[in-house]
Amino acid sequence: MVVASGTSGRRLDSITEHLLGRLKTAGVKGMHAEGRQSGEWVLVDAGDVIVHLFRPEFREHYAIEKLWEAEFSNRVSQEAWPA
Repeated sequence: MVVASGTSGRRLDSITEHLLGRLKTAGVKGMHAEGRQSGEWVLVDAGDVIVHLFRPEFREHYAIEKLWEAEFSNRVSQEAWPA
């Protein structure tokens, strides 16, 4: 999973377009982008990799990185102190 930011809806769309082009050139098939019209949060599904592109205020609001941080912290804690 990749999480990145763009400063405006137009910039998010530009990043998405560039990313889709590079993935196509690399031979990735079946890619899909959702949310381009909203200009707030774009999700690019490239198969094994998911890319989330946010405007900064939406990235802060949804804070999806924190979901993974909590899971990672929980796993590390359990590995360090097994029951």
